Amino acid sequence: MTAKIASLQIGKVVTEGDPETNDVTRRLWSSAFDKRPVAHSVTCHLMGIEGDEVADTKNHGGADKAVLCYSAEHYLAWQREHPELQLGPGSFGENLTIKAQSETNVCIGDRYQVGECEIEVSQPRQPCWKIARRWACKTLPKEVARTGRTGWYVRISRSGRLQTGDQLTLLDRPYPTWSISRANGFMFNQTPKDAALDELLQIPVLAKAWKSSFA
Repeated sequence: MTAKIASLQIGKVVTEGDPETNDVTRRLWSSAFDKRPVAHSVTCHLMGIEGDEVADTKNHGGADKAVLCYSAEHYLAWQREHPELQLGPGSFGENLTIKAQSETNVCIGDRYQVGECEIEVSQPRQPCWKIARRWACKTLPKEVARTGRTGWYVRISRSGRLQTGDQLTLLDRPYPTWSISRANGFMFNQTPKDAALDELLQIPVLAKAWKSSFA
């Protein structure tokens, strides 16, 4: 099956919540996590998608996290597990919901042609409290880690326009043994940290911020 963009989302920064509460599902936050589908084509550049905002520029955005991708097929599982949340494209803060790709068949360093753009897989996505905050469900970040349905970030190697329906064509796979899923195993302590971890951390295209998690 050919990989393609099933849905494309962008978000605007919104501030809401209770500044007095310690409840992670109601706390005050400023975020553009709530991504909404757009039907038109968009321009991608080094720092992301034009019109897509970032509130927490320390931990999100930048060249290594220009665009967040997520598997369209994951939503079938999430809908079974959490029918009350009505999860669908964009629900995990992703820009690109991609059909026929997942953490098991996408590798660190993969380069793809999509629309006018070239993208490069830079790192797995690390789930944080904002997933719980968006859906008022405290268990969601741990569930994302446990299931490995994390998503992954890409760099924009060549700017241009893309849109829903565009196919992803693999241009290069320099690290075929290092799927996003395998890397996640080390991050979430599902795989013993052995010599293979050192091999992973030596991959030059793996984002420095992700590597620093093991420092």
